[in-house]
Amino acid sequence: MKYKMIVLDVDGTLLTDEQTISARTRATLLKVQQMGVRVVLASGRPTHGVMPLARALELDKNGGFVLSYNGAQIIHVPTGKRVFERRIDPQFMAYLERGARKRGFTIFTYREDRIVTSDAQNVHVQHEAKLSGMRVEEAANWAEAVDFSPCKVMLVSDDEAALVGLEEHWRRRLAGVLDVLRSEDYYLEVVSESVDKSNTLTVLLEKEGIDPTDVVAIGDGVRDVPMLQLAGLGVAMGNAPDDIKAECSIVTAPNDEDGLAQVLERLFPA
Repeated sequence: MKYKMIVLDVDGTLLTDEQTISARTRATLLKVQQMGVRVVLASGRPTHGVMPLARALELDKNGGFVLSYNGAQIIHVPTGKRVFERRIDPQFMAYLERGARKRGFTIFTYREDRIVTSDAQNVHVQHEAKLSGMRVEEAANWAEAVDFSPCKVMLVSDDEAALVGLEEHWRRRLAGVLDVLRSEDYYLEVVSESVDKSNTLTVLLEKEGIDPTDVVAIGDGVRDVPMLQLAGLGVAMGNAPDDIKAECSIVTAPNDEDGLAQVLERLFPA
């Protein structure tokens, strides 16, 4: 079967553990695009943090897309045009901040090339800023500083049980308005209702006239499961947890063993 689009998670899939794109992976993705296959980078990272990777893979020359914030935004890389976007109403910022402060959590969001946070020294905030190449801006009154509609809000704590408790509480309290999900043991994500990689990918496929059966999706994490289920072929990385692997037709090698390149070379032989 000739697939028309490849949708790739970034961290743990496209990138090695050293946060690089291997030479073999880059060469394979360039070859696949030369065959006429469109590439989409689907990441929880902000758009600012994904675009350099997209350009390194020449998505700007081959009609590729960036699906960022775990589905809150789609950008057509060659033009920079926003194909899709769903943001959070700023009226919720005070409520979210109160929930964070009550439990001693750090809270942050993204604005262009900046992270706006209640604690600039938090190790996870610093790590996120480094990954995405963003500046960190601390705000004593975070909710007042976020006077815009963000794509995603993040709460941070090393107390996983406390995060689980807030996740369950907010899922009930905010149902039908905002979606809440832990993307890591220490992260709780808040996005607009029904925002995930699958729903947003569906919008893109409809706009591009591509059937889901013509798509290969590759990932390694819980946030990837909806798109892995949507695609005609779902591929799990070897470094993915067993429950993620169980959702996929193919399991390739880990990200540090060129697992992405290996499976693409089989699916798209020269």
